Amino acid sequence: MPDIAIVPAPRELVVDDGRWITADPATDAVRTVVDNLGETEYRIDVTADGARLSAGSEDALRWADTTYRQLLDAAEPAEDGKVSVPAVRIADAPRFAWRGMMLDVSRHFMPKEFVLKVVDVVALHRMNMLHLHLTDDQGWRVEIEAYPKLTEVGAWRPESMVGRMTHEQAEFDYDGTPHGGFYTKDDLREIVAYAAERGITVVPEIDLPGHMQAAIAAYPELGNHPDQQLGVRKIWGISEDVLNVNDATVEFVRTVLREVLEIFPGPYIHLGGDECPARQWRESEAAQQRQAELGLTEAGQLQGWFTAQVASVLTEQGRRLVGWDEMVETDCPKDAVIMAWRSAQRGEIAAKAGHDVVMTPCESVYFDYYQGDPETEPLAIGGFIPLDKVYDFEVVPAGLTDEEQARIVGAQCNVWTEYMEGPEQVGYMLLPRLSAFSERAWGSPKTPYDEFVSRLRPHLRRIEALGLNYRPLDQ
Repeated sequence: MPDIAIVPAPRELVVDDGRWITADPATDAVRTVVDNLGETEYRIDVTADGARLSAGSEDALRWADTTYRQLLDAAEPAEDGKVSVPAVRIADAPRFAWRGMMLDVSRHFMPKEFVLKVVDVVALHRMNMLHLHLTDDQGWRVEIEAYPKLTEVGAWRPESMVGRMTHEQAEFDYDGTPHGGFYTKDDLREIVAYAAERGITVVPEIDLPGHMQAAIAAYPELGNHPDQQLGVRKIWGISEDVLNVNDATVEFVRTVLREVLEIFPGPYIHLGGDECPARQWRESEAAQQRQAELGLTEAGQLQGWFTAQVASVLTEQGRRLVGWDEMVETDCPKDAVIMAWRSAQRGEIAAKAGHDVVMTPCESVYFDYYQGDPETEPLAIGGFIPLDKVYDFEVVPAGLTDEEQARIVGAQCNVWTEYMEGPEQVGYMLLPRLSAFSERAWGSPKTPYDEFVSRLRPHLRRIEALGLNYRPLDQ
């Protein structure tokens, strides 16, 4: 039996007798888009006569090629400098349309070159969505020409807190080191183009109306206390400083989104919507007046109104709103795609409410959680998600009807970077948990965990070849 290690595993793989002897199997294979396969289906047939890759679309052909190149690692030397490739039949297609990863570049800025490597490792795992968390209280990372202070001021904080934050904490230690950075529009266009060449859609996130302290630091008039000059937030956690609900602030966000849409041509734009405290709206005379005008009973309902006002820009340009699961509680547009992060049950609730849902529950696929003993692992936000727990992740929640199950459009793993200062730390926390996640997002056959690990060991060499750090399996 040839030592074939494909990650994620294809839905069907049959090893036949015989081998194909050739000088260059990578280029000698025949690759064809055909009409008799579904848009997401592909086939790989290797016989003694050669290799044929067939697919129902260019995207599927790209996945076929990724699988085929991993298959070639099982090739053996043959006479006259040729190689011997095992005869196989592979029939494959993804179970889910959304197979994503989120990278937080706000809490700690990540160099463009590293983001491109992340694109490579996402493509290696036949995933198709890269969600960039571009803005938050701790830093604004996207150039907006209409509002230059967003990056002149909002992209930089004077220092960052040291140690793990607790809810009871009142005083903090700081590292005394300025931190910041941002992506120019050309940087982001380069990332988008690089990803598109690999069949990956980049989904930008402008998190609002909470998680906006960096923007308010740049333009105080956006906040509920415009006479106060805030700084970019230096600690983690949730800021009470949220956008006000004035007409001028709505127009500010619309202008920002129009520039973002020029950079990112994909169909999805993420507008956050999580963790938005309403205290300042309750205390604001202007917000209370807006609430009364709209006939709302609670200040928190202003979030749904605000989101609808700014999301109209997306609708005008044929784009689709994506948001965290709190949006379901704010009377958000019915066509919004909901990312269920607080629990798998939140995904069930969103699906029953008629939303398309991306499952990203923190208890299963938040890769800022510890993956080993906290005494020996790098500082993390908490929790415990080892590799085997990721492998056991069930994408579709129990208790859904067939119609509701169809609304679970996919899954996403998330990398929040409060405790990851740079690429080495991100790689360690991301990999190889991403490999286990990709099996569930693709819909690979659920084999015993040991079988997965046997494929993962040689697969780590592919990750290493991309220049990425990872956590050793035996650690």
